Amino acid sequence: MSAMQMQMLSRGYLVYDMESSGSLLGLVNVGASIPMLVLPLFGGVLADRINRKRIIQAGQIAAALIAFSVFVLIRTERIEWFHLLVSSIMQGTMFALMMPARQALIPQLVGKGLLSNALALNTAAMSATTLAAPSVAGVLYGYFGPSNVYLLIGILSLGSCIATLFIRHNGDIEPDSKSHNVEGKGAINNLLSDISEGLKYVKSQRLIMVLLIMALATTVLAQPFRFLMPIFVVDVYNLGPESMGLLMSVMGLGALAGSIYIAAHGNKNRGRILLVGSFVSGLSLLGVAVVPIYMWAVLFMIPLGLGDASRRTIIMTLIMEKSEERYRGRVMSIFMLNFGLMPLGVLPAGVISDLFGGQMAIGILAVLLIMVTSWVWFYHDGVRNSQ
Repeated sequence: MSAMQMQMLSRGYLVYDMESSGSLLGLVNVGASIPMLVLPLFGGVLADRINRKRIIQAGQIAAALIAFSVFVLIRTERIEWFHLLVSSIMQGTMFALMMPARQALIPQLVGKGLLSNALALNTAAMSATTLAAPSVAGVLYGYFGPSNVYLLIGILSLGSCIATLFIRHNGDIEPDSKSHNVEGKGAINNLLSDISEGLKYVKSQRLIMVLLIMALATTVLAQPFRFLMPIFVVDVYNLGPESMGLLMSVMGLGALAGSIYIAAHGNKNRGRILLVGSFVSGLSLLGVAVVPIYMWAVLFMIPLGLGDASRRTIIMTLIMEKSEERYRGRVMSIFMLNFGLMPLGVLPAGVISDLFGGQMAIGILAVLLIMVTSWVWFYHDGVRNSQ
């Protein structure tokens, strides 16, 4: 996760540094979302069929190779914005195939009884990396250049692969009754049949459906700010990469606090906490859009991170708890699709930022997020009253 946070900062800042275009910044970041439109469904089937740990390790090795490739391009002064677009698409492919296995592995490690605490602590660990990694990346970028950041990203990815070797769990899940040894057309039909069964299962579970819609809305409306942050740092605040690193780190501090709270809070009133967290995120983004002062933005990052962590943790926990084990990989793959639909927020926000400025773009997204959260609060009691 440290590598991912460093990459988010470095890739975005490097693109904007080279091209000074909000549209290109949005396009490059959207590249990672393109594979997420379809591939998570196949990743979910893989997660329900084969050793999840091996899938995770393959993804970590791929991430390292991509980072080292960008490092070489920067060092040889051949880097262009479209190279970063290609690397973004490749990283999205890796993420789409790996993350369903990663998320579905957690209940195997801890069991359902400790799932909420485990996911909260997992989010806390990710938040801790958000706290430190962007600042490190910002300092490295500012003083030693982007190539060294990508070198470190590759090393960290390899390190995570080695660490995964030491994970011990309760064995693989029981596969479906279909034969997985069918080759050719039969194998493809089985794969598509598994995907279809997963979609039908989600459709039959109303609470899971609403939670997935909520996850999609918050991804489309809240996440684009992370990718458009270079516009604020450069054009609104007139500062450098170190300042962007501080913003992301303070957001990580808020997320860490939110994750620890969820872990300690238990299972009471989780639906209300989820929706309050979404309201807090929307109001924080609105504050960033309205107040063009850097130190105020730093302060707004704390509630933004807190709301983001509580929302993300609770949605994921409830979806996992309500899903049957044999469908869990496929359900989580559908959950991962919401990242593929992020362009619905990032691309328009990038274009609006070119035309009217980043503040207008984020302000519109913030208002829409508040409206969607209000709709869920008043019209979906099942989510609001979830325990």
